[in-house]
Amino acid sequence: MVVSQTRPQLSSSITLDCFPSVNFPLIDHQNQENQKNSRMREVQVGSHTLRSHGVAVARIHLHDWFIFLLLVLIEVILYLTHPFYRYVGKDMMSDLKYPFKDNTVPVWAVPLYAMLLPIAVFLFVYWRRRDIYDLHHAILGLFYSVLITAVITDAIKNAVGRPRPNFFWRCFPDGKDVYDKLGNVICHGDADVIKEGHKSFPSGHTSWSFAGLGFLSLYLSGKIKVFDQRGHIAKLCIVFLPLLFAALVGVSRVDDYWHHWQDVFAGGLLGLVISTFCYLQFFPPPYHSQGWGPYAYFRVLETLANPPPPSNAIIVVQNEQDVERQAENGADDQSNDRFLGLSIDSNSRSTMQETETERK
Repeated sequence: MVVSQTRPQLSSSITLDCFPSVNFPLIDHQNQENQKNSRMREVQVGSHTLRSHGVAVARIHLHDWFIFLLLVLIEVILYLTHPFYRYVGKDMMSDLKYPFKDNTVPVWAVPLYAMLLPIAVFLFVYWRRRDIYDLHHAILGLFYSVLITAVITDAIKNAVGRPRPNFFWRCFPDGKDVYDKLGNVICHGDADVIKEGHKSFPSGHTSWSFAGLGFLSLYLSGKIKVFDQRGHIAKLCIVFLPLLFAALVGVSRVDDYWHHWQDVFAGGLLGLVISTFCYLQFFPPPYHSQGWGPYAYFRVLETLANPPPPSNAIIVVQNEQDVERQAENGADDQSNDRFLGLSIDSNSRSTMQETETERK
């Protein structure tokens, strides 16, 4: 009996199905994130400008602008309303006889540095980035910060009616004080001057200053990324500069004897708190990784990076599910021939059977 010397030959062609696919979730997640970031970088920052999307953005916030106009009307009414004329006796005049001086910071200058200056900064940022969402939300947030502060300030002024430190000279310009039988003052000065003399608490100059410049300080801290954990502490000088100016305005109110120190402290705290609330309505906190832009900007990028599925997506998904079921059935038939990720194809199996027959 002749035994064939033919050795069993394995087929040189090993099917690709022999190697099961190995998934690396972490690598796949990183690849997906990289693709997402690349798509987001492809979105040009200047694609949403005042000309292209300005009307649309303003229309979305139409009710906010309507309430803003309502706040302006309320502020005008509060300014024209007479404050509460608090009892002022002769024994109280010792703290109200300070000189009647002019304002170091005039009233007309307050809107210039509290509103127009921040808007100029917003326009400069818009000129650099061409982001209508940043410009619109910054201006709207600033307006709300100042107007809400003004309404609350004047409402408290009228309700409290605290006399100013120079009230004596407002009430008695000639220096001759007169009192009624109850000991209350009988003023014979100018009516408008006396009216302003009962509006000491809180300080309007200070509250407006911290509302506008406090908002600007938060805006700058987000734009220059003060809290990026890189230790560039010099950036804080830029953030504190508007706050320093607002504080000096408050100090000038005490130096001019138009306010007590409690009025300035309350006004500054009021303006700073309201500006923070208004800023956080439109922008992330400055210490956030996305604190340099408004919420709306990142929502647009997220929408562009993850577009909604088409209308025929359900049909496509159903077809893909059928294909996956067929592939799973075929994979079950081949599972018996797999070992350590390798399988012998049908040609190699037939060759081994022929060799065994020859040996016999």
